[in-house]
Amino acid sequence: MKENKTKRSYEIDMCSGPLFSKIVLFALPLMVSGVLQLLFNAADIIVVGRFAGSQSMAAVGSNGSLINLMVNVFIGLSIGANVLVARYYGARDEKNLEETVHTAMVIAVVGGLLLIAVGELLTKPILILMGSPEDVLPLAVLYMKIYFLGMPGTLVYNFGSAILRAVGDTRRPLYFLLTAGVVNVIFNLIFVIAFSMDVAGVGWATVISQYISAALVLRCLIQTEADYRLELSKLRVVKHKLCAIIQIGLPAGLQGAIFSISNVLIQSSINSFGSVAMAGSTASSNIEGFVYTAMNAIYQTALSFTSQNYGAGNFKRIKKIQIYCVAFVVATGLVLGQGAVFFGNELLRIYSSDPEVITYGLERLAIISGPYFLCGIMDVMVGGLRGLGSSVIPMFVSLTGACVFRVIWIYTIFAMNRTLDVLYYSYPVSWLITLTAHVITYVIIFRLRSRNQANVAGSSVAG
Repeated sequence: MKENKTKRSYEIDMCSGPLFSKIVLFALPLMVSGVLQLLFNAADIIVVGRFAGSQSMAAVGSNGSLINLMVNVFIGLSIGANVLVARYYGARDEKNLEETVHTAMVIAVVGGLLLIAVGELLTKPILILMGSPEDVLPLAVLYMKIYFLGMPGTLVYNFGSAILRAVGDTRRPLYFLLTAGVVNVIFNLIFVIAFSMDVAGVGWATVISQYISAALVLRCLIQTEADYRLELSKLRVVKHKLCAIIQIGLPAGLQGAIFSISNVLIQSSINSFGSVAMAGSTASSNIEGFVYTAMNAIYQTALSFTSQNYGAGNFKRIKKIQIYCVAFVVATGLVLGQGAVFFGNELLRIYSSDPEVITYGLERLAIISGPYFLCGIMDVMVGGLRGLGSSVIPMFVSLTGACVFRVIWIYTIFAMNRTLDVLYYSYPVSWLITLTAHVITYVIIFRLRSRNQANVAGSSVAG
């Protein structure tokens, strides 16, 4: 494979050398990227909450589960691209690497255009089905329709970043996100405060920032001299690469989408308590997002490191990767999760000065943020499984242990005792159940994969 300054400067050799330091070096920029993205998203909510009111805050903040529902299938496909690029990069397979990169970017553009149409057509009906209050609905519909105009930019950035992560580069996506996020905040302030555009201003600021991040990641991929270089003249869909991306990524995307359905049901239940409860839940959920995003960086680390080492046939290293990542995510989840609970009152005041909103937010934080590390372990196990090429089994485990369980919880336990705390308890209980199943699944799949690799190696020697 081609050696160049870009490779030496930005890429991480995941298949040799000291492991833990490389995991940390890979994960920390991802954590910072995720936290920055949430800070910029929080700026949307804070600006409208401070300068437009609680209804606008609820309209912007309560749409997260609906956005995820529509976007997660394509984000899942970017995971499929990440796994394949990492595998071919680890195996030093230039031809398959090139075909995967170009197929992935076509999927990103086409998927983004499709999401514009879906968002424009389905936003209002779905928000009505979710039971959005009448004082929130018009603002929520307006925000969503503007937001989805930026979907091509969002997907191009996500797929481009997935390609860079697969080769060990997590720093440049961070720089691109930082640039776009600063622009987002500036336009938030200009549109909402100076021009009184309310939720429309927040929406347009987000769209502009999405296309800036997409342009930066495209420039990076086009200008690199490495084997994952993007050449516009080679953009095409290679059928067997599309099938492979779908095989790995679609289960991940469907899992995310169905997770979002359960979260939409939970959000609908929260909506029934009124706009103030919605605002409190929105603020708390935004704080929890920082904890989750930091832990999700370790999931992506497990995914990329496992994929490259699986391509290289290095199973001893894969076992160490999983152990280090689980320890890392537990420490991260405990420190940040408990910290969010301890400083909850102060953090929630950033979002709203309304005492009732803060009370609702504290109720949610206490139940969900404390045991959040369980969700982190669950995701790291899934990352390891997907890195080993197993995507369907963890999808079914997650959907059964978390989504189905939460839906049953809503229609049984919550139905018998309609309080917010009972609703929120569905999260930690489902994490514990699903985590246990994923650990068992990982042990079985790892043994099967390593045994198969040993048999192939034995056959080669015998031959």
